[in-house]
Amino acid sequence: MAAPAPEQPPSISRWRIFAAAPHRMLFAAGATQLLLVMILWSAELLARAGVWTPPLWTIAPIGAHAFLVLYGLFPFFIFGFLLTVYPRWMARPEIPAARYVPLFVLLVCGLGLFYLGLFSARWLVVAGVLVYGAGWATALSALLGVYRGARNRGPHERLLNAALAAGVLGVFVHAYGLYADNAAALAAARALGLWLFLVPVLLTILHRMLPFFSSVALPQYPWTRPAWTLPLLGVCVLGHAALEILDARAWLFVFDAPLAFLALHHSYTWNFRRSLEVPLLAMLHIALLWFALAMTLYSAQSLALLLAQPLALGRAALHALGIGFVAGTLVSMATRVTLGHSGRPVEADALTWYCFLGMNLAALLRVAAEFSPGTTGATLNVLAAAAWLASFVPWIWRYAPMYLQPRIDGRPG
Repeated sequence: MAAPAPEQPPSISRWRIFAAAPHRMLFAAGATQLLLVMILWSAELLARAGVWTPPLWTIAPIGAHAFLVLYGLFPFFIFGFLLTVYPRWMARPEIPAARYVPLFVLLVCGLGLFYLGLFSARWLVVAGVLVYGAGWATALSALLGVYRGARNRGPHERLLNAALAAGVLGVFVHAYGLYADNAAALAAARALGLWLFLVPVLLTILHRMLPFFSSVALPQYPWTRPAWTLPLLGVCVLGHAALEILDARAWLFVFDAPLAFLALHHSYTWNFRRSLEVPLLAMLHIALLWFALAMTLYSAQSLALLLAQPLALGRAALHALGIGFVAGTLVSMATRVTLGHSGRPVEADALTWYCFLGMNLAALLRVAAEFSPGTTGATLNVLAAAAWLASFVPWIWRYAPMYLQPRIDGRPG
């Protein structure tokens, strides 16, 4: 009788589980970033309040925060999702580990250099952004490889490819801005990252997936995907980005008001009220309402500038967009993918729902801080950061272990 095969060392087995699917590696990195980015920013807020004296930064703290939020946090969830679903959408073979493990290494190493350089040497920050950009370009190449070989492809994939390419461009423009200490390049990189990457990517994903999710969860749900959404979205984000780069903010309402209408129309068409019956579905619908609110605030601020009327909204619209919409959408999608691809029921438990509500509280507090002067606003800002951490620590405690565990249904991936 043959001797039984020796057991694999736990480290090898755990690595194989971790690398078994792209979402495992990238969501784990994204979950880590959910904490690191806000811990770093909370430390800066406390330093501003005189609670402690931090080490000197090699670049402006607000600039580092902007890069990490736009480029160094949410893309892990976006790439983890798209590298998983692109082959399914276009009826192609799954992307092999040899394509996504290297990009994971590049992205993580790039951010490692970025963090190290923040308190040691500016050139390390620039090097980190360049390495990170190489990882991003590698991810885009893997997705384009699926796209080029597919027959079943459409406008969603085309818009996503363009937005991801804009993101790659934004990363390298940001590297140049840091290297040359060029404020205009850094501002352009911020516009590229938010308006030509994050906003179109997330709205395109919602347009493709939210009606499907709703039809699965809600009986007798009327399926609809308005055909005018993607062309209008493309025109409006291009227009907003161009006006921001040109510093013509008084005219942003021309593009932002239609985006607010788009979100409200889709919220109504996709039946927001019925979505509340299913918490995991409601999370995505609520995030879409945050987008409508953000675009309304952007439009109001723009019109006030045009008419020379006093309306001090500060960064209220930006944080309604970044925390309410972007973070809300990506965490909801990450929850859904993590559960479904671990073999578990795709249902949000009470902990997940309360974590999502806590994140919405963080968005409300951060928006409210823009309307509160002096010490009150600074306090609300710190409370918003605390609410973010208090929401995501239990979310990570709940979901991060699944990235290191085999699927409970015994299937691969």
